[in-house]
Amino acid sequence: MREREFWELLEEVFGRTYGRSLSRDQELNKLDNMTVVEALEAGQEPRVVWNVLCDQMEIPDAKRWGKDHAAPPLPAA
Repeated sequence: MREREFWELLEEVFGRTYGRSLSRDQELNKLDNMTVVEALEAGQEPRVVWNVLCDQMEIPDAKRWGKDHAAPPLPAA
């Protein structure tokens, strides 16, 4: 997942205004309490940040990938 795709999904799943607010205000427990913006700036993979955010906000798998309902491939190890 590219960062651009992350932001598109954020708006699609949470809505533009609420999604942008979440990205600045919601602390992600599994990522040292960084916000989405902080985690991305720190170099976290967008897919990891997305999954952590969705898990924390209790977004089911069927809804977290937007209209495509297909998760992007995992990053290479």
